[in-house]
Amino acid sequence: MTPGPIPTLGHAVTGSGDRVVLVHGFTQSGASFDAIANALAASFEVCTVDLPGHGGSAEIDGTDLDGTAELVGAVGGRAIYLGYSLGGRVCLTLALARPDLVRRLILVGATPGIADDAERAARRAADERLADRLAPAGDTAGLAVGTFVDEWLSQPLFAHLSPAQADRPSRLVNTPAGLARSLRTAGVGSQIPSHDRLGSLGMPALLVSGERDEKFTAIAHAMAAAIGERATLARVRDAGHAAPFEQPERFIATVERWLAETA
Repeated sequence: MTPGPIPTLGHAVTGSGDRVVLVHGFTQSGASFDAIANALAASFEVCTVDLPGHGGSAEIDGTDLDGTAELVGAVGGRAIYLGYSLGGRVCLTLALARPDLVRRLILVGATPGIADDAERAARRAADERLADRLAPAGDTAGLAVGTFVDEWLSQPLFAHLSPAQADRPSRLVNTPAGLARSLRTAGVGSQIPSHDRLGSLGMPALLVSGERDEKFTAIAHAMAAAIGERATLARVRDAGHAAPFEQPERFIATVERWLAETA
């Protein structure tokens, strides 16, 4: 992969055709999408990003989810946006704020936020506690990034992943301070719910989930119903929350088929 015009945030893959911007999840980096980026580069111009607080963008402060989305849009320009988990929330935020930039939208394991006020406040508090463990105030040492990544990957959403699927090396480029900043500024607890705005999305949208990921499959169905006829649902067989990395060939085939149908 060769650096793009803004190396600290975006990276280009050799390719031509419509641009596809790939946006990773929490604790990942742009390199996490390497295999998928290289496959799509046969037919598209592909751009990956290191989100604020991650990888080469560890020192970049997105301020909040809106600010993070604005930065990604500045790098990606007018394009097809594909986001996974945290990246999906960023892409959805961008599509709502700047529909002129998002030609088509692909969301994988994403959510429009937590609608219940009490539940959202509890999640924000949990995000803050986790961020405090990564980057405590004062001279107290926080968690090493390797220790935190191992804890993160031990959660039920990811515990079944093989070493290749988890791709720990692409996560170890992160820093505790960067990840803590990402939790505080772009965590689910800080996300302003957008359920009532989904119907305003005018671009075609593909909502993807792993068939074993019951929670996010239900969220995808609810989002599709709110978006309306422009939404398409897809489930990746034999995959959980990390569908693009558990079943990359099936995921790529799903995405390429939809892109061809909506060209």
